[in-house]
Amino acid sequence: MGLFNYFNRNQLKNNNSNGNIESEIRNTTNPEIPEKVFIQTEKFQENILQEQQPTNQENGISLLFNFLEKNYESKGYDDALINPDNTHLEQNIQALKSDLERTIRKIKTYYQDFIREINFHIESRARIGMIDTVEELNVKKYTAEEHINQILEIETDAKNNTGLGQGIIISYTRGFRNGLAAISNHSIMKKTF
Repeated sequence: MGLFNYFNRNQLKNNNSNGNIESEIRNTTNPEIPEKVFIQTEKFQENILQEQQPTNQENGISLLFNFLEKNYESKGYDDALINPDNTHLEQNIQALKSDLERTIRKIKTYYQDFIREINFHIESRARIGMIDTVEELNVKKYTAEEHINQILEIETDAKNNTGLGQGIIISYTRGFRNGLAAISNHSIMKKTF
């Protein structure tokens, strides 16, 4: 910084005829530099931490439960208003069952891949004597296997039209029937003779 001050003083000396260099140096305005260039605020630091953390996408059993917990009643109602045919109802129920089956396959594949990967880690960490790590990995594997068992149970129930998978069919059918009732109410019941 001393070098720049020296050049600035010499330049001011040459430009200033009355020799009042000190006042000229004080009166020169420095460019305004925003605070965020040099100081990290907490919000900025939080954003960096959030960017570094991987996004948690739904892959496991939570994806299946979110699918099963949706209320399909409004979809059934809207579908009935579009096409109030019983064949349309049956086709849409088959489509919902197909979506459930596809979701179950996706989740089973996810867990199968996860278990293969965890088996590799268990074997490789056991070879080098990392007992605590192997035990933690075994707990993760056990949890994944329990999730697979629950998924297989839901899959079996869905094929037999029972259990948790039946809820989406019931809510869709209820909505479809309510849509049919609304059509009848609007077009027939409101007419006066």
